[in-house]
Amino acid sequence: MAGATAAAAGALSGAVVVLTREAVTDWTTAAIALVSLGLLWRFKINEPYIVIAAGILLH
Repeated sequence: MAGATAAAAGALSGAVVVLTREAVTDWTTAAIALVSLGLLWRFKINEPYIVIAAGILLH
């Protein structure tokens, strides 16, 4: 079972790297990504609030 967990974690990590390279294309999206990561890590904010805030900033 531990091998399956490690394989799933590796697959998810690889997908994150690929998607991030395509989604973060300028300094604005990089800043939003870093701030979002920090907020999610520190304060456990619900993800929809992050999406709404990013939409307002990029609009």
